Amino acid sequence: MTDRIKIYVDDIIFGATQDSLCEEFVAAMKGEFEMSTIGELSFFLGLLVKKKKYGIFLCQSKYCKEIFKKFEMESCKEANTPMPSSCYMDADAAGKGVNQTKYRGLIDSLLYLTASRPDIMFAVCLCARYQANPKESHFKAAKRILEYLKGTTNVGLWYPSHSPIHLIGYSDSDFAGCKLDRKSTSGTCHLLGSSLISWHSKKQACVALSTAEVEYIAAGSCCAQILWLKQQLADFGLKISKVLLMCDNTSVINLTKNQIQHSRTKHIEIRHHFLRDHVNNGDCEVMFIETKLQLADIFPKPLPKERFFFVRNELGILDSQNIS
Repeated sequence: MTDRIKIYVDDIIFGATQDSLCEEFVAAMKGEFEMSTIGELSFFLGLLVKKKKYGIFLCQSKYCKEIFKKFEMESCKEANTPMPSSCYMDADAAGKGVNQTKYRGLIDSLLYLTASRPDIMFAVCLCARYQANPKESHFKAAKRILEYLKGTTNVGLWYPSHSPIHLIGYSDSDFAGCKLDRKSTSGTCHLLGSSLISWHSKKQACVALSTAEVEYIAAGSCCAQILWLKQQLADFGLKISKVLLMCDNTSVINLTKNQIQHSRTKHIEIRHHFLRDHVNNGDCEVMFIETKLQLADIFPKPLPKERFFFVRNELGILDSQNIS
């Protein structure tokens, strides 16, 4: 009847392609349960939903201010980025320990904030790796994220109403970026037209032996998400055939086209050739993109200020004051 229903405890969000379907759903629910309707969605679980003339804006400014108050950072200075590009973070075994409960509480709060703030995803996930034995250096890095949020409290995700309906994925990685185990970090994101609908930053499960391998693994993760998104869009009646997957590594593109295993890539596990199979099936097409245009660049590593601002804007992570 309705296109989508979201239930959390006793709160319900529902939407449909026609107002009449919403009315039918309300009537059916009230016939079975005691229920009150409060009108068009504007606020849900700390997420502010602003319906504007040319689209919808999502942000967590109120929740963000609650975090400042909770961790006594209301009058903190502002930072340009969530993490300096020269950041070096490790276990800091010789460092002074901090309250583990407080540190975990801060990380949990920041993780929830990533629902509308993909720009802090990498920095938060990096700090989250040290929750077992946090040190002052880790707590300082986490507080730096709050300093960045202080100057970008009203930043959120912008979804324009007249964006073209085409799905595109971006894949990137940071080779051997973890200082503890030398594992790499994958970063992917997916846009429907100009709207960011999916993103992730995740440390890979095994140590890679080459940049080609880490990029191939990241692209495989991106492909898996593309398949899931295609199925979700199909449920809405949107059939998308071949999806572009943008990668800035030519070796990855060659691997998806060449069935022969060369000596320099034969160490890549067979399970990672999942990507090549789906390229051959026509589910997606891996295309080269210049590094300067790689929008997934913000998820596997810290970026310098100018680069960070460029990618953030291209992903539609904007300040509400700049949206009409």
